[in-house]
Amino acid sequence: MQTLITNARIMAPTMVYESGWLLYDGRKIVSLGADPAPTVEDATIIDASGLTLLPGFVDVHVHGAVGHEAMDNNPDALRGMAKFYAQHGVTSFLPTTWTESREKTMGTLELVSEMVGPQPEGATILGVHLEGPYLDAAKRGAQREDYVRRAGRDEALAFLDAGVIRLLAMAPEYEENWWLIEECRKRGVTVSAAHSSATHDQMQHGIDLGITQSTHTYNAMTGLHHREPGGLGAVMTRDEVACELIADNIHVHPTAMKILYKNKGPEGIILISDAIRAAGMPDGEYRVDDDRMVVVKEGIVLLPSGSLAGSTLTMERALRNFMAATGESLEMLWPCATLNGARSAGVAGERGSLEKGKLADLVLVDDDINVQMTIAEGTIVYQNEGFGG
Repeated sequence: MQTLITNARIMAPTMVYESGWLLYDGRKIVSLGADPAPTVEDATIIDASGLTLLPGFVDVHVHGAVGHEAMDNNPDALRGMAKFYAQHGVTSFLPTTWTESREKTMGTLELVSEMVGPQPEGATILGVHLEGPYLDAAKRGAQREDYVRRAGRDEALAFLDAGVIRLLAMAPEYEENWWLIEECRKRGVTVSAAHSSATHDQMQHGIDLGITQSTHTYNAMTGLHHREPGGLGAVMTRDEVACELIADNIHVHPTAMKILYKNKGPEGIILISDAIRAAGMPDGEYRVDDDRMVVVKEGIVLLPSGSLAGSTLTMERALRNFMAATGESLEMLWPCATLNGARSAGVAGERGSLEKGKLADLVLVDDDINVQMTIAEGTIVYQNEGFGG
């Protein structure tokens, strides 16, 4: 079944079609170009009415939403998350773990492996982002201290052998973790430096071993000092490292976002939500795990200690905030919400940009980056009531 989107401002990889069209057949993009649109017999027509067509957002670091989290180990929870994300322009995502027991973590890996793929009225599940348990307890943030540990071969190999991990976040300063960086590199799993007290030199060594990403950059890492540039200095100056960013104006000040952007450019920033189960919910108290709660006030998520514990951010807001912080245009920054995440998850060959042959993962937004329609693998999974389509 062919679908033709017309009258759209299209963000293509090398140019912007100020008035253009895109044709997809089933799950894949067939062609796109500037108006006038071709005549396609029996095609379904979607009149974009001047809205901007982007690749669907790819969120590689997201724990939960609307009362659910990935580690609830419940199929309905994952489906509910996927539906909520689609309402905010996300067409694919990596359910992200917390530091937990081997048994609970393996349960999440096994469930996600069964559910990988498109979800009803929701974003596609790509695999798992394993955040922890191989972290630094001193920089644990909301991660459980009693489950933080080093990378034992038996456990870590069992996790990898589940075959569903696409991104693994760990602290690179511990020698016991070094083998895992190299093992992930062999398997094509992206490794991100996370929750780490690594010095500048320790982070550099981790990057030399194969780390290519920085988890929620600025947060839970050693900062920049003129005599000890810290882990932050290392990831900001190594071109092979892409930096995740929680652009909610809470985790990172807009000026710090702009500094990061000036160092990394649009190809080196991965916008993430790091959202927890409170995303899409009213202020109040929410469970983190079996025995811990967080308080959400004015959208800010805090542990009783006062530490930040994830966010209630959505991806279209992240992109809007990042545009405001940097002063850059959507034309420059769209890859930060789409293509760069697809690269992190190892799926850039089929997702993350509007190109012939890629999957029809699409989002229509207005000038304020409000989502009007989301299409995941050729299926409309969300449509704003106010948009006629």
